[in-house]
Amino acid sequence: MLSRVAAVKAPRTHNRRRMTGSSGRRREGRESEPQRPNMSRHPFYSALMLLVVMMCCNTVEAQQTSEENSPAPIPPPKTYFDWGDVKDDKETVISLRVPSLVGMNGDVFAVAEAQCKGKNGNEEDFTGIASELLKLSDEQKKVELDKTKLRTQVLLECTADKEKCASQNAALEGASAGPKKKVHVSQPTTVVKENEIYMLVGKCSQTAVGPLKNDAEDCRLLLAKGNVSGESSNKRIYWNGIDDLQSTYNIQQEALTALLGGGGSGVHTEDGTLVFPVEGTKKGESNDGKTVSLLIYNSKDTTEIWKLSKEIPDGGCSDPSVVEWRKKDKKLMMMTACGDGRRRVYESADKGESWTEALGTLSRVWGNKQGEGVKAVRSGFITAKIGGDENNRNVMLVTLPVYPEKDGKKEKGELHLWLTDNTHIVDIGPVSDDDAAASSLLYRSAGSGTDKEELIALYEKKNGEESSPGMVSVLLTEQLKRVKDVLATWKKVDETVSKLCPSSAVENPSPGNACSTTVKITDGLVGFLSGNFSDDTWRDEYLGVNATVKNNEGGNKAALHEGSVKFTGAWAEWPVGSQGQNQLYHFANYNFTLVATVSIHGVPQEGPIPLMGVQMNDSGKTVLLGLSYNKERKWQVLCGDGTSTELSSGWEKETQYQVVLMLRNGTQGSVYVDGHRVGGDVSCALGNKDSKEISHFYIGGDGENADNKEGVSVTVTNVLLYNRPLDDTEIAALNPNKASTPPAVNEPSQGTVIKTSPGGQGKEGQRQLLGSSDVNGVSASTVSSATTSSGDEGPATPLASEESFDGTQNVGGDSFSDGDATVETVGGTNGQGEDIHARDKEAKAAALNSSLGNVSQGNNSDAGTVSGSGLLPLLLLLLLGLWGFAAL
Repeated sequence: MLSRVAAVKAPRTHNRRRMTGSSGRRREGRESEPQRPNMSRHPFYSALMLLVVMMCCNTVEAQQTSEENSPAPIPPPKTYFDWGDVKDDKETVISLRVPSLVGMNGDVFAVAEAQCKGKNGNEEDFTGIASELLKLSDEQKKVELDKTKLRTQVLLECTADKEKCASQNAALEGASAGPKKKVHVSQPTTVVKENEIYMLVGKCSQTAVGPLKNDAEDCRLLLAKGNVSGESSNKRIYWNGIDDLQSTYNIQQEALTALLGGGGSGVHTEDGTLVFPVEGTKKGESNDGKTVSLLIYNSKDTTEIWKLSKEIPDGGCSDPSVVEWRKKDKKLMMMTACGDGRRRVYESADKGESWTEALGTLSRVWGNKQGEGVKAVRSGFITAKIGGDENNRNVMLVTLPVYPEKDGKKEKGELHLWLTDNTHIVDIGPVSDDDAAASSLLYRSAGSGTDKEELIALYEKKNGEESSPGMVSVLLTEQLKRVKDVLATWKKVDETVSKLCPSSAVENPSPGNACSTTVKITDGLVGFLSGNFSDDTWRDEYLGVNATVKNNEGGNKAALHEGSVKFTGAWAEWPVGSQGQNQLYHFANYNFTLVATVSIHGVPQEGPIPLMGVQMNDSGKTVLLGLSYNKERKWQVLCGDGTSTELSSGWEKETQYQVVLMLRNGTQGSVYVDGHRVGGDVSCALGNKDSKEISHFYIGGDGENADNKEGVSVTVTNVLLYNRPLDDTEIAALNPNKASTPPAVNEPSQGTVIKTSPGGQGKEGQRQLLGSSDVNGVSASTVSSATTSSGDEGPATPLASEESFDGTQNVGGDSFSDGDATVETVGGTNGQGEDIHARDKEAKAAALNSSLGNVSQGNNSDAGTVSGSGLLPLLLLLLLGLWGFAAL
């Protein structure tokens, strides 16, 4: 028989006659020829493939037809509402809560939730919305709202048809209507857009009046519109309509319940969107009763379509406040009060589709009052552009109660005003001496309906055991003046720090130079200690957190000397966690750079002597990272596990050195002396970082071997604290001993890898970080391999998130760091004998698998639908491929 090749080459005989054998069956050709099929092979397979394709298409068409013909969900019956006034002869307001401020055409109105009670035997309790025109002046800066004179309206649900439900105007004129029942509304949240006021409220089926509890029944979101009517002092807000948003916003009913407005103020964004903070209760066996915070916002150019955002990743956070931060990339920022006792701040550039915790700036700075039965309070949180000249500065203003401790117990909450530009934070001071709770703020610049700048606060006033019997408005004239003074100081200090760059950098600036006009050495600079020292206090030039000098009895162990502080047996402590309730430097637990210029004026008899470092908040006074010097004139790097490494490089007395301590992502520490990274790959044990946060920075010593320091003096100059790691170019730019241009190729800047100790999470809890350096003096980003933490706190980054150098933790979206970091690794080993190339390949493989998984599943709850729908195109492509193969 011919082979396949021979058969192809052999000529085919077309004129063979058909022959019939003895059996009568017909055969073709000679006996040695292979028998041919009854029909051509190609048409047969083509018909088969075509049939399969037609069947698939018919199946898809039938499925689509079935979906199109499926009955649409039946919408809930339409509910009609009306607004009515609370009548003084029948009802009375007994308390006020959830303050909000509304500015409209030069007037300012206070809006609040009013808890009401019937009179004359009618003991029915209900809630309404109270409002009042504020008449504050320099002569009368503080006014408590009079409950008997408030204009309070109650929401009524019509049990009749729409035609029998009187309109707002008809109700004002006394027209009768069909039967109505009072509706409990709570937590009003207001936004002004042009000449209309929008108010989001929660409509709950509660039987009792008061703050919503976790076991409350289902709540719905209602949106009311209002306008201002009346003349002069008789102006008031009329709520003249309301929409039930339940049928318009996109929400999974099985996931959330008890939706309420966050209270206070929402945001009218620059693109015209209305954004309201919202809190809800999580459903499900593992999430029952857990409060979550999120947003609701309208579609562009219409208030008819609303959408709920994703909730922030941390449950147990309530009382959200939201602002739009317009510096650089515009983003929404939400502040929440969380069950762990800290206020967390989250950022989103996509209206809440992904959230990033602002660990590098504002998150966990402020604390909550904790204890059994203590309810969290919402903060006043707004943005403003203040300055008084063309260089107005974008800032955020925050009001929160501060709870001073007395005899181990926290006293009443004194409301304070805070100023921040998302880098520096300053406590402006108390707003009043009342026992305050939730608050709201309003800033009006000159020309916005008024002839002068005004800053107004509205807050709940407690009275003993009563939760919120009253509400107070106050004009913050002196506080606004203090804000302007602080902004002027910040500007002046920025100019001073910029002059720290060597003269060569100033005279010959270049685009890659950290002292050039394109890169600011003040970016991320939070604190600066220089020559402002007296009475054992080393004051921060940015007016933030001051350092305290220890062991300076008599004042002769630490003294100001030519703009520097000279320590002889004394040292300074710059607090982080040791601040207590409010920790302005909380970012240092994740990322920081501490830079100082030091000189050692003698050789110690014993040693080593601590020079600078970071001490943990534990009983053992653990040093997370530090630098010491010894009598052999060698540097020593101190690690979190108590070990130290003596370096070959030495120091000379009466010589000025630049010392830099740096922490990346809470796991990687580095020490630099005069721009050179020292210490090698020394593994340091961090311990359980989730429960042991940083207590303070120590400068000039830490109390250890203080007696041996008595004869050795140390001078410290220009201490700078950044909320981010600096790169090699920036470190060199601040080095007074060198020109700002670094060498062409730097030493590897992967720094000290900090591991968990055996007493911590063990091997499974180890968090290792690989670093790299780029050429031309620019350090590359580090790549972290982090595991989830066993606790609820700490810098351990969840596997589903990313963490950037500025401390922001990204959840479900991109990082919002002010700077762009290049992620890469270099070859070699990481100091533990592990091949970095091998680990890099594993990391890339894991990243590829993760990326493929994300592509197939997407970033929403419809992942199954997306993946399933992709099978049909694959099947069709396979069939077409077979068809083509058969046609060969």
